Amino acid sequence: MRKTKSVDRILAAAAELFYLHGLRGVGVEQVIERSGVAKSTLYVHFRTKEDLVAEYLRRTDESWRARLRAAAEAAGPAAADQLVGVFDALVDAFDRHGFFGCPFISAAVETTLDSEARAITIQHTERRQEWLAELSEQAGASDARGLAQQIGLLIDGALASGRLLQDRTVVDGAKAAAGHLIGSHLAVAQPTSVI
Repeated sequence: MRKTKSVDRILAAAAELFYLHGLRGVGVEQVIERSGVAKSTLYVHFRTKEDLVAEYLRRTDESWRARLRAAAEAAGPAAADQLVGVFDALVDAFDRHGFFGCPFISAAVETTLDSEARAITIQHTERRQEWLAELSEQAGASDARGLAQQIGLLIDGALASGRLLQDRTVVDGAKAAAGHLIGSHLAVAQPTSVI
């Protein structure tokens, strides 16, 4: 029980600091101070900062994908509506604490190509894209993978632009664009009959 509480405190502190300041902008000493654990306790659980970053990204992956799914499901039972509803997770994130960017985009920029953090980032993106492709197929899109790719680009673009501009309307624009994309993919899949 104590082990779990210590790990949770360390990861909560790391998540807050990494989100606000980036991976490179935070040292282990800051995580120790914020979490209130002893230095030895941190190193028992995470031998290196890279280990800590990797676990932070794994937990963030689980949490973020759960938020995307919850936002999609809240939009209703239709897969096309769920694809648009995904963007409500971005709105919720902005409303909670503003945009400090996507932790996965930040990790991809701040880590080396052969790092575990980058591998976790790629896995996160691949899992998200697989899920978006499944939803696109369920919606009846003419090119499910193509639509999923475009929606993924809108999500990533909204997160990056939101960070830069600190403007919630960026997400509103991405959500509207997703609606148009989905409509065009469904129209191609179901051409109107000629009488």
